[in-house]
Amino acid sequence: MKRTIVDVFENSVSQFPDNTFLMEKKGNEWQNSSYKEIKELVYRLGAGLQSLGVKKGDNMALLSEGRNLWVVSELAMFYAGAVNVPLSIKLEESNDLLFRLQHGDAKYIIVSGNQLKKIRLIEDQLPLLQKVIILDEQEAYGEKEICVNDVMKMGDDFLANHSLEEFLSVGLSLQNDDLATITYTSGTTADPKGVSLTHRNYTANVEQCLSRVAIDQTWRTLIILPLDHCFAHVVGFYVMMMKGASAATVQVGKTPMETLKNIPLNIKEIRPHFILSVPALAKNFKKNIEQSIHNQGSFVEKLFNLGKSIRQTYYGESCLDGKGWRHLLRPLIFLFDKILFNKIKDSFGGELRFFIGGGALLDKDLQKFYIGIGLPMFQGYGLSEATPVISTNTPYCYRFGSSGKLVEPIEVKICDNDGKELPLGEQGEIVVKGENVMAGYWKNPTATAETVKEGWLYTGDLGYLTPEGLLYVKGRFKSLLISSDGEKYSPEGIEEALVQLCPAIDQVMLYNNQSPATSALIVPNKQTLQQMGYDLKSEAGRKEALREIQREIDNFRKNGEYAGMFPERWLPSSVAVLKEPFSEQNHMINSTMKMVRGKIEKAYAQRLIYVYTAEGKKIDNEQNMEALK
Repeated sequence: MKRTIVDVFENSVSQFPDNTFLMEKKGNEWQNSSYKEIKELVYRLGAGLQSLGVKKGDNMALLSEGRNLWVVSELAMFYAGAVNVPLSIKLEESNDLLFRLQHGDAKYIIVSGNQLKKIRLIEDQLPLLQKVIILDEQEAYGEKEICVNDVMKMGDDFLANHSLEEFLSVGLSLQNDDLATITYTSGTTADPKGVSLTHRNYTANVEQCLSRVAIDQTWRTLIILPLDHCFAHVVGFYVMMMKGASAATVQVGKTPMETLKNIPLNIKEIRPHFILSVPALAKNFKKNIEQSIHNQGSFVEKLFNLGKSIRQTYYGESCLDGKGWRHLLRPLIFLFDKILFNKIKDSFGGELRFFIGGGALLDKDLQKFYIGIGLPMFQGYGLSEATPVISTNTPYCYRFGSSGKLVEPIEVKICDNDGKELPLGEQGEIVVKGENVMAGYWKNPTATAETVKEGWLYTGDLGYLTPEGLLYVKGRFKSLLISSDGEKYSPEGIEEALVQLCPAIDQVMLYNNQSPATSALIVPNKQTLQQMGYDLKSEAGRKEALREIQREIDNFRKNGEYAGMFPERWLPSSVAVLKEPFSEQNHMINSTMKMVRGKIEKAYAQRLIYVYTAEGKKIDNEQNMEALK
C-alpha cells in the first residue's frame, strides 16, 4: 500500500481540517494554524518551488530554527517532489555546513534570516546551488537569493494558471521508496554520513510509534529538540500530524541562550501532554526544581523529599511488578499531590503526562526523581538509520534502566562479533529489521553494505533482550574497551558513574586498546575543586586537587564506597587530565550529546601514549599539573 508523507498529510487535512496543527509565538501572542490553513501555505510554497524550477528528485537543504515555516518548507518540498537535507543550526563552522551541502548535492537552500550569514560565507563554493530562499525579509538580496514571500507569490500565480490536479500530480506521484530526507549523522566514530530515509521509512515509523503510545487529536506537544533531529521529526510533528494533534515550537530568541530561556515559559503556556527530551535538558529541569524548593526553606524541602520518597516507593522501578502492600500508600500520593506536587506540575503546564528521552541514556536516578514528583520520564531507543524509534518505555509498560518494549511491527536480534544470533539475555550487537530501516547512506555504498545486510540494520549498539520483552542498551558495541587478553567491556556505564558520583569529574572517556590496563581522559570540574578548598593557582593546591580526583576514582575499588560496582580491571589505573572540555564546538560531542570517541582519541593521541609511561602513570605528572592551571 502506498503511504507517503504527502498521502498522510492529505488524509489528515481531510479528516481534521479545523484542528490546530502548528503553533508558534510571535511577540507576546501564540498563533494557532489549522490543518486547512497549513495546507494552504504548503500548496502556495510547493507551487512556488515548482515555478522556481525545482524538479522531482532535486535535493534541497533546510537550515532554520524550529518554527511553522520549517514544517511548511519540508512539506512543500515533497509537493515539488524534492528531497530535504535538514541541517542543524548548531553547525557553526563553514566547513561542517560545506561538507553536508556539497556531499548532499543541494541545488536549493531554504534558510532563516538568523542563519543566512553562514550560507553567504560559503555560497561561492557550491557550484550546484541555484537559489537561496530566505524565510525572513532582508534589506538587500544577493544574486541567488529570494524571500519566501516572493516564492509564495510565484506559487499563487502558478496555481491561478494551472489546475490543482497538475500541481498535485508531482507530490501524489511519489512512491514509498522515494527519498524524503538525507539526514546527516553527527557521528560518534567517524565523519558524518547522509542517512537516506524514504517516505515509507517515515510513515512506517510513525505507525510503529503509535503501537506503543495511543495519541489522539486532543494531544499537544512542545517541540524542544531541533527539528532536524530524526526524533523530533517523527515523534514531534509526523506522529502528531497522522493523528490530527497539535505541535508547537519554542519561541526563537535573539540568541540561542534567549531561546533556551523561553522553554520553561513556553511549556507553561502550551500545556503539553508530552515532551521529547534529552538527558542534558532533564538535568537542567531537575536542577531548577530542586533550587526552587530549596529557596522555600527547610520545611518545604523536607516535605518535598518525603513526598518524593513515598511516590518513588509506590511506583517502584517498573509498572510490570505487582504493588502488593504499596497500594496502601495511595492516599498519601493524593495528599502530597494536593499540597505540593500539583504546583510543580503547574509549572509544566498542568497537563504533562510524561517526558520521553532519546539520544544518550537516561540514568535511573534521574528517572526515579521524575516519577517521584509525578512527571515520569521514559527512556526510548533509536538511531537515525532506523528513522529513528526502535523501542520505548511508556506509562503502561516501563522498567527503569531498560529502553522499553519494541515498537511493532519490527524484528530485533542480538548478534555476536561474527553476526551469529545470541540467546535471550546475552549481550551483543542490536540488529534490526523493519520498514523503518534506512535506504542506505547517501553516496556511500561501502558504509551501506557494512551496516545493512539482507535488510538487517547493524546498529553498532550493545544490548540484550529479556524474557519479558524489554530491550536493554548498554553502550556502543564498536567502542568496547579491549584488554591485552582480548576481553571486552563497554565503557559507558563506568563513565556515567564516574561523572555522577565523582564531584571533581565533569567528563570522562575511558580508553583501552589491547593494553593490560585501562586509562581515562578526564575533564575536571574546576569550580567544584575550588569550592572544596583547593587553590588551583598554587602548585601544592593543584597536586592536592589531582589527588582528590584519584581518591574519587579509588572509591570504586576494593574497600571504597562504590566497591564492586564494576570489575576493577576496567577502572582507570592512570589518568590524563584535560584543559578543555569535550564540546560541540570542538566536535568532541555530537548534537545528541554523545562523545565522538574517534575524534577524542585522535585529538589526544599523544596524551594516550604518555599516560602509559612511568611518568604519565603518576596522577600529579607535569601534564596533569599544567591542565589544572
